[in-house]
Amino acid sequence: MPGIDESLLEAMRLPGARGAAVVDWISGLALGAVGDAPGGDLEAAAAETAELARLATESGALAPAGGDVDAASGKEPPVQDLIITNTDSYHLLRFVTTTFDSTVFLHLWLDRAEGNLALARIRLAEMADRLVLG
Repeated sequence: MPGIDESLLEAMRLPGARGAAVVDWISGLALGAVGDAPGGDLEAAAAETAELARLATESGALAPAGGDVDAASGKEPPVQDLIITNTDSYHLLRFVTTTFDSTVFLHLWLDRAEGNLALARIRLAEMADRLVLG
């Protein structure tokens, strides 16, 4: 089972990958990163994407139809992933479910011209399922 570094290197092998990070959405800290950071500042990118992740996971409007899920209690986050598109790139945030707390996500930044969003989403989900933290 791969750890953070191996997972990030695997993410960077995806077509069009510009950068990847594992971020804790509670603290806003990057636990690991590789490649470029959106805006050129890794810490700022981690904090800003963590804020998006936090808003998505705490939103009642985005909760599963079957009821509330409390990510802070160690259960699966209510959102599997977030996809943000802009004129030249894609940002894919995939939440990682862990046994101790599910407060981590993978952030993949893809070039829009070279990347394949569908493939990246599938591969990032596979990486998140195999990721071993700690």
